[in-house]
Amino acid sequence: MLELKIEKSLEIINEAFLGSYPKIAVVWSTSKDSTVMLFLVRKINPNVRVLFGDTTQHFKETYDFRDSIVKEWNLNLINLIPDVSYDEVKGERERCCHHLKTVPALKAIEELGLKAVLVGIRWGEDPSRANEDYFSKRENPPHYRVHPMLHWTEQEIWRFIKMYSIPYNPLYDKGYGSIECKPCTKIAPPGAPIRFRRAKDREEIMERLRKLGYW
Repeated sequence: MLELKIEKSLEIINEAFLGSYPKIAVVWSTSKDSTVMLFLVRKINPNVRVLFGDTTQHFKETYDFRDSIVKEWNLNLINLIPDVSYDEVKGERERCCHHLKTVPALKAIEELGLKAVLVGIRWGEDPSRANEDYFSKRENPPHYRVHPMLHWTEQEIWRFIKMYSIPYNPLYDKGYGSIECKPCTKIAPPGAPIRFRRAKDREEIMERLRKLGYW
C-alpha cells in the first residue's frame, strides 16, 4: 500500500515538473510531511528551489534542523522574510499568520515568476484541507498549488521516515505533533488530536487564511 502511495506522489511531482519546470519551487516548513515531500521531490530534481517561511518566531530546534538539512542535502533554500515584525501583529492571530506567512509567500511567487509550488499538506490534517485537489489553481498571483502528499496518513509518513532513515525535526520527540511558530504551538497530552497542539482558536480561522493564500 505504501509503495503505491509513493508511486502516486512521484507521478504528481513529475507531472508538476513537466508542466512548470523551471518555474517551480517546494514549500518546506521542516514538518515531517513537507520533509518527506522534499525527499521525494529531490529524487526528480535535487536542485529545486526550496521556500522556507521565516516568521522569525520559530523554535530554535526548527532553525537548527533547517540549517542542518540545508547543509546535508545541499538545498537551494530561499528564506522568506516578512516586511512586518512580529511585534506589529502579535495578539491578532489571523493578521499575524497572514502578514508573517502568506504575504511573503505570495510575494516570492510573483517575484520568482513561479508557475507552481509543491506543498506537503494531507487530506487528514484538518477540515480546511479535506477537499483539496492534487493540482489547485490559484490567483493573485496566478499559479498552481501542487499537493503530492494528500493521500498519505500520518502513520504512513512516520513509516516512510523510518524506512529511509530520513531526519526529522526533533520537536516531534518532545511531544509536539504539529509544528508551527512558538506562540501557536504547544505539547498535547498523549492521545490528543494533532491539532490540539495548536492554539485553540487557530483552526477556526484556517479556512479564511487559506482563501487568502495560506499554505
